[in-house]
Amino acid sequence: MATAISILPAQQLATLNDAYRKAVARKRLKVTVAAAVFCAALFIAALGADVNLHTFFTYFGNFVSYFDRILTLDSGARVWTDPVEWFWGLKKWLRLLGETLLISYVGTLTGAVFAFALNFFAAQNTSPGPWVRFTVRRLLEFARTVPGIVFALIFVIAFGLGPMAGVLAIAIHTTGALGKLFAEIVENADMKPVEGIRSTGASWLSCMRFAILPQVSAGYASYALLRFEINVREASVMGFVGAGGIGQELVVAIRKFYYSDVSAILVTIIVTVFIIDISTGWLRGRLFGKETRR
Repeated sequence: MATAISILPAQQLATLNDAYRKAVARKRLKVTVAAAVFCAALFIAALGADVNLHTFFTYFGNFVSYFDRILTLDSGARVWTDPVEWFWGLKKWLRLLGETLLISYVGTLTGAVFAFALNFFAAQNTSPGPWVRFTVRRLLEFARTVPGIVFALIFVIAFGLGPMAGVLAIAIHTTGALGKLFAEIVENADMKPVEGIRSTGASWLSCMRFAILPQVSAGYASYALLRFEINVREASVMGFVGAGGIGQELVVAIRKFYYSDVSAILVTIIVTVFIIDISTGWLRGRLFGKETRR
């Protein structure tokens, strides 16, 4: 195949080459400056956070040795050589793990309901007024800014030890997190159906029900399922402050130096999270009309 080659005059070609070299030099300078600023900011942040590499490498062996201990039975054998001894408390751990899942489920469902009720007031294109939007947004920010474990500690002090504190903590934090995500979905919705329904004299509630909700319901479900995965892990940690679930047993094992029990409980939690992740991923795929491959 013949190829047409355009040969420019030497003077014009030199001008273009010079312009190209200058553009490349400017780009390299910008990348160099950006990298230098990033490294300087990282160094300053490390100093402020008291990150000491000498301490890290000096005590890194303690980190490795701890994992060596939790993978060793009291007899000195490795945990995988005697699964019966390793998972001696599996029945009790599964019961506590079931409690953790229930805490996550009830907390996620409650938080999703409140987020669903509030997100239309927080979205810029559907809020009835600026003051309503401002108030609801600040409320959602407060709910998701305070860590869930802090809410759990407060509720443990107020209501005592048990799953109730965990459910309330997860519900509040989920309301704030999902409320923001739901509002962002609504803000990206097409407003033409709203204008059409509004022209018939329909109320604000009818506009949300028949114009906005059909567009965003799949996204709501997807985010709610994703939040459930996150809350399962959070509920496990909340047991550290007495908010029920498998976390309480895990912290007891850590404090009493039951090393093999720590690894067994962690394996149980990890496998459960894997199963939930695969299941909810498949379900999200079905909601969007396609299979999710794992």
